[in-house]
Amino acid sequence: MLSKAQITLISSLQNKKFRKQHGLFIVEGIKSVIEFLSSSYQVDSLFYTEDVLAKVGKISGKIKSYVLTENEFQKISSLKSPQGILALVHIPKQEALAIKDFKGQHTLLLDDIQDPGNLGTIIRTAEWFGFQRILCSIGTVDAYNPKVVQATMGSLSRIEIHYLDLKAFIQDAKLPVFGALLNGDSIYKTDWRDEGLLVLGNEGNGISDELIELVDKPVTIPRIGEAESLNVAVATTIFCSEIARTKKL
Repeated sequence: MLSKAQITLISSLQNKKFRKQHGLFIVEGIKSVIEFLSSSYQVDSLFYTEDVLAKVGKISGKIKSYVLTENEFQKISSLKSPQGILALVHIPKQEALAIKDFKGQHTLLLDDIQDPGNLGTIIRTAEWFGFQRILCSIGTVDAYNPKVVQATMGSLSRIEIHYLDLKAFIQDAKLPVFGALLNGDSIYKTDWRDEGLLVLGNEGNGISDELIELVDKPVTIPRIGEAESLNVAVATTIFCSEIARTKKL
């Protein structure tokens, strides 16, 4: 049976303040929950309806499990079409970064991305094209926001996400810095080299001035039509695709 305390806890995790306080975040949906169960993340507890259990498989005895009725599950789900399973997962401790781990690869740096759907899509895209980690400014939307988690479709369970002072990191890393800007060299004529940092900016304001100053190579996606700009998640997909393509040439 679902208690009022459990309902209150799960509802509170919609808020970043309480996710941080409890060290937990919400994962909903059969595919996403299965991905986290088989990842390095620590699943704290599972809430599910009886008919879903067979689709999930064996659950570790270390995970607290609760079988709910359809009505009970509706009280904790934030989805329009709930799939009957929800997990509370521990937010991992942020490990110190070693510059050597960024050598020989490209890494995405997100400067104050605000839309949860955009961040979720970027995380999913990054995994598709083989990126290992994403670095976010402190002002970027929380990767453990339920809307972000849902949009990643499980990719969050395999991509490292770090929040830090991007300016300080760039200065310490001493790696080539590419910036997604309207005025720059064509993405299709850019020498991406064997490693580097790709900075993508805020949906409305682009890359902040303090980071633009650190960009070695401004890069743009050539515009053919009349659209004013590209959605940052769409732009990220094009950048990731081109970097991946050039690496395989």
